[in-house]
Amino acid sequence: MKPEINIIPLPNYLKTEDGEYKITSTTEVSVVIEKKADNAQLKTQLTAAFLTAGIKSTEKGTLVQIEILSDKKVSESDEAYTIRIANNGIHLTTKTTKGAFYGCITLAQMISKSSGTLPFMTIMDQPAYKWRGFLLDTCRTFFSVAFIKKMLDACALHKLNIFHWHLTDDQGWRFDVPGYPKLTETGSIRQDHTLPESEDGFYDEGETIRRWYTDEEILDVIEYAQMRGIEIIPEVEFPGHVSALLAAYPKYGCTGGPYKVENRWGIFPDVLCLGNDEIFTIYEAALKKIVSLFPGKYIHIGGDECMADRWTNCPKCQARMKAEGITSPAELQTWATIKITRMVLELGKIPVGWDEVLDNNNRYQAPEELIVQSWRGTKGGIKGVEKNHQVIMSPQTHFYLNLKNKKSSEEPGRLGTTTTAKTYSFCPTSKEMNLKNPELVIGGECTFWSEKIQYSKLAEYLLFPRFCAAAEALWLDEEKKDFKNFALRLENHKSLLHELDFLYYDGELE
Repeated sequence: MKPEINIIPLPNYLKTEDGEYKITSTTEVSVVIEKKADNAQLKTQLTAAFLTAGIKSTEKGTLVQIEILSDKKVSESDEAYTIRIANNGIHLTTKTTKGAFYGCITLAQMISKSSGTLPFMTIMDQPAYKWRGFLLDTCRTFFSVAFIKKMLDACALHKLNIFHWHLTDDQGWRFDVPGYPKLTETGSIRQDHTLPESEDGFYDEGETIRRWYTDEEILDVIEYAQMRGIEIIPEVEFPGHVSALLAAYPKYGCTGGPYKVENRWGIFPDVLCLGNDEIFTIYEAALKKIVSLFPGKYIHIGGDECMADRWTNCPKCQARMKAEGITSPAELQTWATIKITRMVLELGKIPVGWDEVLDNNNRYQAPEELIVQSWRGTKGGIKGVEKNHQVIMSPQTHFYLNLKNKKSSEEPGRLGTTTTAKTYSFCPTSKEMNLKNPELVIGGECTFWSEKIQYSKLAEYLLFPRFCAAAEALWLDEEKKDFKNFALRLENHKSLLHELDFLYYDGELE
């Protein structure tokens, strides 16, 4: 492939031919849709695709003919597309709106950095994995709706189709639940101690501002994501990482408090009292609210890093264990996880949980519908596949983008180092996993945990360009990956990121 064709992620098949099609970087692109139904909405979506790469779409300019065909011969994948560039123009063929959107993203990237012409070419493209995700933690740091939309644009530009919205944790509860107003009134606010308090309001940290998302804001974000082919997966933590909930309603903890919304990072011993039936009442209300807002198929139930210390000494939890025949506090979490999983299924959604949901489950088996997200390396994914669960791979070692870009005390980030090359190298179904049913690995997800991230610009610096590398690792067939070629394309892609106002790390990649 010629290095001047700078597409990220790289298409799975691209062949250039003799001849050039004249186009400039300022060309305005119009879209003609050869489909009768939903033309207005589809045109809006495809306009958004070009805008994602900074290209204004009007009724004038270069003609892009788009055909959306129902014929299955086009491709088996709903996200597949074909582009042909020849004397008579640019032709994009697909069978779905998603395919049209991704084809337009590819064109937009090429056109945005065009030197005046595009070579005649054929592109036949589809993703290697159907789950290509990005997690944004809005609990440790509360990010604005504007920044969330900006990151949805980044997802669209790089053909990621899942936005995992981390909405509850020890450091904040970020959405309203009917009947439980303190979840946001109390649970969304913590006292930062990064700067001293000031009566005159000189320090921003002393200001009292709303730190949760209203229903209207959430619906606005959902609509924005839908126009870019992105499904939002909301996460509500259970049964650990719940300090914000306990600060709001202390009766749901084992000790009764007092509790506070944490301004520290880490794992805390105060978790939900699993001997208290009322915790399932509040979670039923929270889950029903999630269902009323989010139209997607999935709800993430958390399940990670839950300490069992309190359950050992809690009379209610001990009574629960005795009544259910549970032999250890760790097994008590498994019992509760299965209960919350079934609640999600009864609401018509598919549950997703961190790989701890499979711990201590020799007696209690989680429903096979539960999707396992493996973050503690690859072992959770291997175990999930062995137990016939679908699996999402998010190993901390490769796909945690809050780690440092390089080992240096001068660089931001925490919990270690992951280079761009290391992120790029990850394969969700790598050979060392030795999976009997690799088809159960539905994809991967890069994550951004926002501890010690005061500003969205700092988040961008940590995210890019590893975000780009993760996207290509999930889109491109493994045998076609080439990091040196990616690094060449990345140099051009950085200028596009700059034009789109994304800050990025510009140091060594390996």
